[in-house]
This record gives sequence, C-alpha cells and structure tokens, in this order.
Amino acid sequence: MYAYIDGKLTFKSAAFVVIDAGGVGYHINISLNTYSKLGDVERCKLFTWLHVKEDAHTLYGFIDEGERRLFLHLISISGIGPNTARMMLSSITPEEIQNAIISGNVALIQRIKGIGPKSAQRVILELQDKLKKEGPDTLSTVPLNKTVREEALAALVMLGFARNAAEKVIDHEVNRNNSDLTVEQLIKSALKSL
Repeated sequence: MYAYIDGKLTFKSAAFVVIDAGGVGYHINISLNTYSKLGDVERCKLFTWLHVKEDAHTLYGFIDEGERRLFLHLISISGIGPNTARMMLSSITPEEIQNAIISGNVALIQRIKGIGPKSAQRVILELQDKLKKEGPDTLSTVPLNKTVREEALAALVMLGFARNAAEKVIDHEVNRNNSDLTVEQLIKSALKSL
C-alpha cells in the first residue's frame, strides 16, 4: 500500500522510528541494519511494507529496496512472520543472509535467535533458487531503474500469470525483437503468446 515514506525523522530507536510526513507521524518498525544506516539525519526516506491483521496495521521500514525485497522473501516462508524476519535482518546484514541462503550455509542462519535447524533448512530450500536467479546485486538495486524486461515481467505476474511461463515468453519476445521494445509492446506481445 505504501511504497515509501519520506519525511522528517522525529524519533529514532533501535526498534522503530517516527517519521513526520505531511503532518502525520508514521510509527515504523525497523531492523538494526536500517537503524545503523540511518545515522544522524533530520530527514529520511524508508521503503515500507504494511502488515494488516484483524487487530493491527503495522508498518515496517527498510533503508533500501533490497532489504525490503529480502524481507518479503523471508516472510513468504511458512513459519516466518514479519517480526522473525525483522529479527533476522537485525542479527546479520541482508548481504550475509542472502549469501548464506545462496551458499546453503544452514549454520549461519541457525545462529539467528528464533531460527531452529528446520526453519533454517526451510529458508534455504525455498529461497536458494529464487535468490540465485535474482543474482547477488539485488540488494543494491532500486526498482526505479528496472529494465523493460523486468517491468513487463512484474506486470504479467501481477496480472496473474505464472512467473516461469511469463519469463519464457518474455525472453522469447526479447530475443525475437532484438530487445527494441517498450514495456507496453513487450507486454502486448507476451499476452498473445500466454
């Protein structure tokens, strides 16, 4: 619902911050990674994710898009909720988590408080291929610089098409047209084949 919140940092602690944006103070839960990278700034921008439950709406904030993407990967795993994912991002850096998952380092992930051997193995089993496909640079990428291919793929997935099928069709269209297509043209071409 909220892509990011940009405003005056009115309160900062290791667990949460309050950002005043347009006269509204947003209480945003953060990881220690985000806390350490915020430093002593008066104004900040956090990428956010809103967790909606029956009894609460909770905002989680991240210093960059890569940290948020890793958080979303983590909470997609059965048994890992937002607070556990935040604990993971607070215990070791996002880069260390991603490298541990890609390399299959169960011991490192298991050292995180609240993560047992079964959970560590499940994290690696479910995320290893996804993170290998995304590549090691995904933690530093910003969505505003997406390629035409990535934007078209994201649009097709949001329309309800399976990611694997959409990727194959998009790759075929890109190769066929020597990648001289706009996002709209690529989506239209792919829709004809799906």
